Amino acid sequence: MNYMMEAGMGEERPGAVALRLPEKRGLFYGGAWHRGGDRAFIENPATGLRLAEIDTANVQDVEAAVAAAAAGFSVWRDVAPLERGRILREMAAVIRAHADELALLDAADSGNPYLYMVPDVAAAAAFVDFFAGLITEVKGSSIPMGPDAVNFSTRQPLGVVARLLAFNHPLMFCAAKSAAILAAGNAVIVKPPEQAPLSALRLAELTGHLFPPGVFNIVPGDRVAGEALVAHPGVAAAALVGSVAAGRAVMRTAAERVKPVVLELGGKNPLFALPDADPDQVAEAVVAGMNFGWCGQSCGSTSRAFLHAAIHDAVVERVLARLETVKPGLPTDPQTGMGCLISRTQYDRVLGYIAGGVAEGATLAIGGKHPDDPALAHGHFLLPTVFTGVTHDMTIAREEIFGPVLAVLRWEDEARMLAQVNDTEYGLTASIWTNDLTAAHRLASRIEAGYVWINEVGTHFLGASFGGMRQSGIGREESIEELFAFTREKNIHIRLTPR
Repeated sequence: MNYMMEAGMGEERPGAVALRLPEKRGLFYGGAWHRGGDRAFIENPATGLRLAEIDTANVQDVEAAVAAAAAGFSVWRDVAPLERGRILREMAAVIRAHADELALLDAADSGNPYLYMVPDVAAAAAFVDFFAGLITEVKGSSIPMGPDAVNFSTRQPLGVVARLLAFNHPLMFCAAKSAAILAAGNAVIVKPPEQAPLSALRLAELTGHLFPPGVFNIVPGDRVAGEALVAHPGVAAAALVGSVAAGRAVMRTAAERVKPVVLELGGKNPLFALPDADPDQVAEAVVAGMNFGWCGQSCGSTSRAFLHAAIHDAVVERVLARLETVKPGLPTDPQTGMGCLISRTQYDRVLGYIAGGVAEGATLAIGGKHPDDPALAHGHFLLPTVFTGVTHDMTIAREEIFGPVLAVLRWEDEARMLAQVNDTEYGLTASIWTNDLTAAHRLASRIEAGYVWINEVGTHFLGASFGGMRQSGIGREESIEELFAFTREKNIHIRLTPR
């Protein structure tokens, strides 16, 4: 995905630094580093080699982290808002100063190309700055009551917030998804992705000292640690970027204590092109929308392409030609434009979907296998994969694969196409391609998705609320609505004249 935030943030800066692993590989809470009750090995998914061994949290560690965060919250909530903003802007400056280093660490740890991790880190800093600037907008309102009374509302922080993160944007999620929580005056406990936690640990090394002890905490761990965080009575709210299954689990646990949740979950997102759309532009959008650079591991990927029969063949021809030039490579190589899948489990899962697509009668037009390059033999690499002749009832057209697999469907009847577009449990993003403004507005109003592009795809705009419908999540992020989500409103009534 792309983030339109800063001029020049996507510029390539190849080979600027050597790989630097975090020196501290434990749990960071209460302003200090601690040993965890468990250990985990972190693997480079592109080579199969071990990157590091780190401490991870057990239930007792979560107890200690929450206690430290509660103490930090008691201080942070009383820090003047503008001072909180100053600290956050300092955090953003440190991230920018170490951008190349953090990008390379994420490339090695997550399998995403360094080429794309550089703008990812820039996006992280931009988010932190954005929410620092919104701090004075955490306002209430007043209600007229006549001359004898004053009635007004205030917004106050929730307390300790648990942030559970996905592996596809490790550093960006760690910083960006903490920013609104911290700006609102809460303490945050981040559980970084189990598969790619190293940049979060490095971020704590670089910026943890900026905050009062206990305000910004990093607690690596597995599902047990995540469940313990969400269930803990000292945690006021939970927020997740992850799968639908993980979101349901978080919501069930949070419901036991009626905790608010913010969930940004999966998607089986459509891109549909009308007959008047330009085939070259649509083909470019189809490739860009699939996020092949991330090996398709993006919740917003437009993995269903509905192409009108009038332009179907022309678009497919152009898509296949473009993908002939998209070659996976080692993520730490500055020239690599496509990375690898995060784990062997995910690799096998995606191969299962590919085999299923063939078995159900779709045409494998390109890809579907591991690349031949011997340098990639030990990594979880797959070539860009496109199925044509896909029908709506096929598994590859209905389930989120989270891999570099595109399903192309041909359509002629708009009503039938729209019904198929909406016939899914998801509702995150959609992309419409047409020169007919009336048709674009009509379709945008009927598509059941939270974020719709017209003649655009994949780009996020800072300040524009991002979030899904149905099983794709609850709440909105990347905007002032995210800031408000981590506050509660209190009404205060003052009678000026004694009874």
